[in-house]
Formats: sequence, structure tokens, C-alpha cells
Amino acid sequence: MSQQNPLTLVTPIIPEKLNDLYGYLSGMKYALEKGKHSLFEKSETIHYLRWIVIDDKNSIFFKGTTEEPKLVFSSNFDGTLEDHLTDLCNDQEHDLIDRIYSCCINYPNPEQRTLESRKAYLKSHSIKVSAFYRGSPGRSLKQIKQEQALRMHLRKLLDSRNWDDFSALELHKKLKSDVQNNPDFSWVNERFKLPKTNWFKMALLVLVLVLLLPVIINWILIVEFGYERKDEYYTKTRSDLDPEKIKILEEYEDLTDGEESGTGEKTKVINYQNQFTQLVEMKPGKVRLITFKAMMLFARTLIPIKMVSGELMGIPTIHFARWVLFDNNKRVLFFSNFDGSWQQYLGDFIDQSGWGLTGIFSNTKVFPKTKFLLTGGAYDEEHFLAWSRDSELPTQIWYSAYPTYSIKNVNNNSRIRVMLSQNLNEKQAKHFFQLI
Repeated sequence: MSQQNPLTLVTPIIPEKLNDLYGYLSGMKYALEKGKHSLFEKSETIHYLRWIVIDDKNSIFFKGTTEEPKLVFSSNFDGTLEDHLTDLCNDQEHDLIDRIYSCCINYPNPEQRTLESRKAYLKSHSIKVSAFYRGSPGRSLKQIKQEQALRMHLRKLLDSRNWDDFSALELHKKLKSDVQNNPDFSWVNERFKLPKTNWFKMALLVLVLVLLLPVIINWILIVEFGYERKDEYYTKTRSDLDPEKIKILEEYEDLTDGEESGTGEKTKVINYQNQFTQLVEMKPGKVRLITFKAMMLFARTLIPIKMVSGELMGIPTIHFARWVLFDNNKRVLFFSNFDGSWQQYLGDFIDQSGWGLTGIFSNTKVFPKTKFLLTGGAYDEEHFLAWSRDSELPTQIWYSAYPTYSIKNVNNNSRIRVMLSQNLNEKQAKHFFQLI
């Protein structure tokens, strides 16, 4: 089973080369949108990646900052960190990495640049994630694409003629035979087990929480009466936000530039997937830091035990998500790759896991008013949506290896692959065809 991993890099930018960096990133963004940039498509391990510039004093998003500009990189990949860094810095494609990171402080000089020196530089700026969610755990990029091809092949077969004279079970056997005799799908019979909830570990986690309940209740009371009621909270609505910032954030959120076939005219293409990048500051003090880290520990423990079927706290649209505490525990970055629109995505969060969002982000500065750590906050939809927009950042580069696949498709494709290899009864066969 493939291990999906995250990489986060934060590298200081040479201030005099900031404009050069923007130029490189803008050119890459244009090439990606036109489908002309094959660097990442050549990789068989990169699911998603992005680059973001933070702390730019000249940016409308960082007015008044005293920080020096930094470049943030985030990726979701298969395999080991060493192999991923080799993939990024390989001898054929290192020109891109050189152009980008030569704008960053202490990147190796041209005469010192080798595969190993590039990898060492990137590795030295990697930041450990606080919590990481996978929407399709155990599935490599290669497997995801293969299973999509299998599903499309099965649909083509089903559309090729009228199958009314076959029962669901007979048709399943017919498709199974076709695939088994097709050399393009020889991999289908390789063993793959769908991840399931580990109920034993889940029971242990519940037991631990029950035993810790007195401590948790006392801690919540300390946070509420000792800190929360004294903290500044967020009171803006979306109508109060800077329209220029909103325009920048929305520009490529649901639409990207495209061309009408054969005309050369620009049009707009709807993005099935979207991304969200957020930067927030931690509230000062050890109590807030301990609370945040405790919530991250809970997330790291719960996610691989329970959230293994494509839903994060009941939200069925997230491919990958992560929280990263950095800058000496002063700030938090949140990255998400998801299906659908920004408003739908955050609306699902509010409906399904508002308590989790509140428990995490109430430890950051100027969050909507929270009550007893887990209530209020994200459930105050008007202020929470405004806060989310206000703390969101524009992403300079975002790449998805499968931009037209929903996370539901990805997981259903794996179920189709598994069920195709099994001996089913009539009822199970009917369910199989519902997935296709």
C-alpha cells in the first residue's frame, strides 16, 4: 500500500529578487493553465503542490508586516522524502528549481549546484506538519489514474450495447472476464485492501478521552474564564472586507482562463477542484499553545483510525489537508485541496465539524467569539466566513495531477476495482453497478 506524505518548505526570499520570483511564478502559472508545463505531469508521485509568497510588505495581504518575505512550498506525494526531493531536483528538470530558489537566501551558487546540494537545501527548510489528512489513504497517483481508466473502460463496455437480457450478476461476470483477459488491466488482480475504521483503536481512544475527561473539562474552564473572555474576537462581516483582496482571491478560485477549441478566443473554464491557503497568528502564551497542540495530537490520532474513507469529520470533498505550526510556534499555515466552491467547502466544515475548527482556530488571534473552546466560533457563520476570507492567501502556483476527479470518484473507483475481482451475489452486483 502506497504511503502518501506531505512536504512543507519555508524559505527566506532575497528582497531584491522578489520581483524576479513573481515573474517566474507568474510564467509557470500561465503555462500550467495552458497545459504547456509538463514538469509535474512527468512525475508519477506528485498528487498536489503549491507555491505561496508570504510576508511581502508590498502586498495588500501583508500591510504593516515587519517580517521578511518568504516562499512557502507544499506538496502531497507518494513514497519517501528522499525520492520526492530527487523527483523535484532531478538532472533534467532542475532549471525550474534553480530559477525559483536562486531568489532565496543561501541557495547554492551555480558552481555548487548538484542534485545533492539542491536536495540538502530544500530539506534544511522543511517544516514538520502538525496534522495531516488523506482523503484516499494508501492510493498512489499511479493507482488513482489506473482505477479511473478501469472505470471508464467499464462504462464504455456498458454503453456499447443493451444488456437487459443479463442479470446484474451475469453482467458482473462478463465484465470481470473482459478485464481479466485485457493485458492493459493486468494490475487489477494485485491485492488491494480498502482502508477501514480501526474500531479497536477507536475504542481505546474513547477510553483515554473518558479517563482524561476531568482534566479536559478543567482545562476548557481555564481557557474560557482565564483567556477567551479577555481576548479580542473577530467582528467583521464579508461586506467589511477589502474588495480588492476578495477580487484577487476569487479571480482563479472557480474559473481559469482557457481557449475555445479552434477559435483562439479566451474563455473561462470551471475548476472542479479548488485549493485553500490560510495563514493565522497564534495567541500568545503557553496555555493557547498547549491547547492547539493537544487538538493537533487528537487530530493526528483520530484521522488514521477513523477518517479513512474519504470524509474528514463527515466532509466528503477533501483530498488532502494539513496544519503547519511554524515561525517558533507563532503562526499556523493551513492548506486544503478540495472539490467544489469555497462557500460550499466552508459551509460543510461549519455543518459537520464546526466544533473541531473552533477548538483549533480559537487559539489564533482575532477569531470569532468562542464559548468553552468548542462552541461559538465557526458556528457563527457570518463572522467565520468573513474571518476565513480575511485570513486566506492567494496561491501563486497550484497544481493537481487529476483536476477532474472528485475524492468521491477516487474512492469509488477503488471500490469498483476491489468488487470487480470478487465473487458477488445478485444484490452485491447491483451495488457494484451503482458505483459505476
